Amino acid sequence: MTAKQNFQKLVEVSVVFPAYNEVDYLEHAVEKTVQALTEFTRSFELIIAEDGSTDGTAERSEELTKKYPFVKHIHGEKRLGRGTALNNAFKQSSGDILVYMDVDLATNIEQLKSLVKAVEEEGFDFAVGSRLLSESKVKRSRTRQIASKSYNFLVRAMLGSKLKDHQCGFKAFKREALIQFLDEVVARHWFWDTELLVRAARKGFKIKEIPVEWKGPRETKVRLLKDSFSMAGQVVKLWWRLKKQ
Repeated sequence: MTAKQNFQKLVEVSVVFPAYNEVDYLEHAVEKTVQALTEFTRSFELIIAEDGSTDGTAERSEELTKKYPFVKHIHGEKRLGRGTALNNAFKQSSGDILVYMDVDLATNIEQLKSLVKAVEEEGFDFAVGSRLLSESKVKRSRTRQIASKSYNFLVRAMLGSKLKDHQCGFKAFKREALIQFLDEVVARHWFWDTELLVRAARKGFKIKEIPVEWKGPRETKVRLLKDSFSMAGQVVKLWWRLKKQ
């Protein structure tokens, strides 16, 4: 058995950062996440799922792979979408528990332990951060708060989901559960989270929502009006696809 194979066998947690033009935030995210992981897990890897960046994120990612042996960089020549980047990264990961987080660390990194432990120790197949639970502490504009509540209400009403928040970039998955149906998720960008969770619930997987401390991003890549219409349209399309199954 090679050293690389032995390392892969020992990996308990794989953390994926979907990254598009994140050069200014990437190294800080890696360092803070390493600090958090070393407090509760013996082995881990960090995967930078870099999606056709044009600002030096690819080069910075390569630097981090040389600095840290547990960092992997998956490079995309052109932007294929956040969902596609996540799918590719999870398939190339080695961990028993798979996590993804947004590079801006909008969710308090100290909550990573409770996210992972919900899967590792509590028996859940998926654990997802929720900004819409009463215990959550969230800082973002009123407009975005209303948009989020409206979107998640639409998902629950049309797709039968019981979850409060489908889009928080802070999720953990049991590997064997996720890989079973990952190829069924057709969304390639922001809607990936919603489709994944809706399909998981329909298959009977156990999902836990955990309250989070969350601060709105410094400069979001989500264009509120345009993306709201687009995602509402995708809710309708998914409803139709599931109805025909």
